Amino acid sequence: MIDQLIANIKKTNAPIVVGLDPMMKFIPEQIQKAAFAEYGETLKGAAEAIWQYNKGIVDAVADLIPAVKPQIAMYEQFGIEGLKAYKKTVDYCKSKDLVVIGDIKRGDIGSTSAAYAVGHLGKVQVGNTICQAFNEDFATVNPYLGTDGIKPFVDICKEEKKGLFILVKTSNPSSGEFQDRIIDGRPLYEWVGEKVAEWGADHMGDSYSYIGAVVGATYPEMGKVLRKVMPKSYILVPGYGAQGGKGADLVHFFNEDGLGAIVNSSRGIIAAYKQEQYAKFGAENFGDASRAAVETMIADYLKCYEQFLKQIQ
Repeated sequence: MIDQLIANIKKTNAPIVVGLDPMMKFIPEQIQKAAFAEYGETLKGAAEAIWQYNKGIVDAVADLIPAVKPQIAMYEQFGIEGLKAYKKTVDYCKSKDLVVIGDIKRGDIGSTSAAYAVGHLGKVQVGNTICQAFNEDFATVNPYLGTDGIKPFVDICKEEKKGLFILVKTSNPSSGEFQDRIIDGRPLYEWVGEKVAEWGADHMGDSYSYIGAVVGATYPEMGKVLRKVMPKSYILVPGYGAQGGKGADLVHFFNEDGLGAIVNSSRGIIAAYKQEQYAKFGAENFGDASRAAVETMIADYLKCYEQFLKQIQ
């Protein structure tokens, strides 16, 4: 699946993933009213509003981007109905030939970790029938429990030719409380980065490993170091836009081949119509606003990457 992700990136010339992290305050009033008219102000009504909102955004941007990243917590808060909307979103995005990164951040050990992996990336046997549950292409995983927590995911990824993005240096302000701790002369995130490279060494695609890392755009200097620590690992880069990451911060996450990273933007794209820059579109045309935000993000990346190429020539 890493090769499919890279193929999609090359096709669109856009190493961008849109985070489908719907919140009710982002969803235009007309969508909420329609959903509530059909299902009431219920969990099912909220889930229907989320689904219609996601569908509108995906329809508007699918031809511009290689991948999407739905954050499962935004769906879980609405219970089973929310998870149904999550599954519908995953399936719809895959029907549009988008790679789906399930932002699930799971982490446990043994049979529990294996069950998470099967539910999101693998297959489960029900009687004599083999079934797939959520069926994302990649999943985000928390490495805090070490190899015991990661290996069950890697095993499923090998069986299914799917991939992981493992948390290494996250974009949030307090990430340094643990991740920046110095251990034997080096910060913890470097040790985790080395393990990511190790875990991915025997699960390679054509050029890059199926086992990637999450490194926040808000820490570009650390990203530069980790790019060298994990030369064959794809890096998922959150924190662009709303969290403060800028295009100029992104270049060092990439390799000289222009590959090696994919940058996430969530609310900056899905709630673009609420921003002054895109207010002209209005809530009725929220999808068009999201498309314009993607185009701006692509232009920002291309400008900075061209400058990066000049620096290394």
